[in-house]
Amino acid sequence: MRWPRSVGLGLLGLAVVLAAGGGWLLVRMRTGGDLAGAFTGFAALGLAMAGLGVVIAFRVGANPVGALLTWTGSIVVFLAARDVYYRSWLDDPASVPLDSRVVAVFNESGWWLLAAVALLLLYFPDGTLPGRRWSVLPPLIVALALAQQGFGMVPREPFTSPMEGLAHPWGPPSDVAYALGFAVNIGLVVAFLASGVSLVLRFRRSTGVVRAQLKWLAFAGLAAMAYPVVCLAEIVVTGRSGVVATVFGVVTIIALLCSVGVAMLRHDLYDVDRVLADAISYTIVLLILVGAYAVSALALGLVVGKDSPAAAAGATAICAVLLAPVRKRLQRLVDRRLFPRTKAALQAVDDLQQRVHTQAAQPEELESVLRTALRDPALRVGLLLPGSAGFADALGAPVADTGLVPITLGGTQIGVLASATTTPAVLRVVASAAASLVEVARLRGELATALREVEASRARLVQAGDAERRRLERDLHDGAQQRLVSLGMAMRLAQRQLPTGAVDVHALLDQGVAELATAIAELRQIAHGLRPTSLDDGLHSALAALTHKLPVPVALEIMSEPLADDIAITAYFVAAEAITNAAKHAHASAITVRVTQQADEVNVFVKDDGCGGADPRAGSGLAGLADRVAALGGSLRLSSLPGGGTTIQAVLPCAS
Repeated sequence: MRWPRSVGLGLLGLAVVLAAGGGWLLVRMRTGGDLAGAFTGFAALGLAMAGLGVVIAFRVGANPVGALLTWTGSIVVFLAARDVYYRSWLDDPASVPLDSRVVAVFNESGWWLLAAVALLLLYFPDGTLPGRRWSVLPPLIVALALAQQGFGMVPREPFTSPMEGLAHPWGPPSDVAYALGFAVNIGLVVAFLASGVSLVLRFRRSTGVVRAQLKWLAFAGLAAMAYPVVCLAEIVVTGRSGVVATVFGVVTIIALLCSVGVAMLRHDLYDVDRVLADAISYTIVLLILVGAYAVSALALGLVVGKDSPAAAAGATAICAVLLAPVRKRLQRLVDRRLFPRTKAALQAVDDLQQRVHTQAAQPEELESVLRTALRDPALRVGLLLPGSAGFADALGAPVADTGLVPITLGGTQIGVLASATTTPAVLRVVASAAASLVEVARLRGELATALREVEASRARLVQAGDAERRRLERDLHDGAQQRLVSLGMAMRLAQRQLPTGAVDVHALLDQGVAELATAIAELRQIAHGLRPTSLDDGLHSALAALTHKLPVPVALEIMSEPLADDIAITAYFVAAEAITNAAKHAHASAITVRVTQQADEVNVFVKDDGCGGADPRAGSGLAGLADRVAALGGSLRLSSLPGGGTTIQAVLPCAS
């Protein structure tokens, strides 16, 4: 249910016109006493409720509560003005025009007030229904109110006071129509009671601030639910609804207005405290700027001439310079004076900043300080750290994505405040004041993370070096060394047997040459793992030699300019690891390798269309690549969503 703000403004304008018209009629009637007092009271109550609804509508346009409050207040003013109009006609039929058909149409219009209150109970405070099963109730209430007004046009009993003596223009209704009207009347009462039940259920399910916001409206809602019972009891006792029902209804409407007001001002509903603070701040700023303009214009006028355009321009420039700092300081001052919770939090932030400057505290203590100042033990301060997917506190624990208010510095978000009890209005003020502390804590956390990563990378590099040395030792011992030892033994045997002629020298030499060739090949393979010899012909040739036997097509887009040896080796191993993973594990059908140079950076980009889900956890080939790239001062980025392929991009710094 979403109503545009223009609806609320239109209803408020209608209420103002009706109130003015009723007052004008009272002046013409020259009457006072009970009628004037009742109209003044009802008009003031209705206008206050309608004005409150417009404020809510402009604060939360998507929430229908504002429009419903405006509707309720407008109906109160309409009913009061209608009564004054009727009594003016009764006092002097020639003073105002009146048709009995109009009286018949508006005979049961009082039910629209009951319908508005019922809808308000359904949608308060967040503008949503308590559940999907309640979605049928709002249109049912509107339909029943329309039907009630229709059947009220042809009643069997007299019109409502004070027009009970006026003859009916239509009717009387048939027995069927009368029975249907009675059923609609009962249905409307039942629907109204159901809306009260929905408020009770919402109250029982709510906690924290929402429960406090609903508490006062729940009492007013119970009184509203009792209103039809009071009317029925008075009808049974006296034969008609009169003074008792009217007084009870007035008290109920006042209670509704007061309960919404308490929820807004005491429990920060709809951020109205922010409206009040801004209004006060801008009013003072306006007065200061007017004074500054007058003084500046007078002073400059004495120097350059009273009527000189330069004086006006100079005074305007002075006001423009003063606007931002004056407004900011005044807003902080107003927040401190008017809102104690905000004041306590701002004082706590200032105190922590001073203690941080004197090295008596750490900026990471902000969360505990705000919890104490705001009396909110569940409040969280989340930091936005580079490379992280979400927000984390100073200890690295993730901050849940609920009730988040952004913390920005220089237009860039650096963190969040999260709370389920403290209102967003208070959190926004605190977030603005605590931005510098959050930035310091974030930078310290970023530095600590970088240092931890450097230590971890250093440890991984040492472990990788040890593992590589063990591999080389094993490969040399089990491969080339064994073949060279076997070759030496064969040569020694040939040397001893050569004089006797008991050995086939040619076969023995052939065997030795074969063993020597195998040993050379194994040594070349080991050396290739240290630095591929194919890089002597350039990076493109080396990667082409690596990929030409793969079963997966690889598109190479390699820059033709030569690279420094360390950059070329790192780029080769990044591409080789990514290509191997795509072919062996990702089941890719196409791989793209692109190496480009921009200014003082070399970008290695490898993308495949495989299954994705690559894991860069420590100990994997990807972690080794990250360490190799980081050793050159570069960075490695990985994007590998399950089912979306894998993209690896390495940025390597180089001399331009």
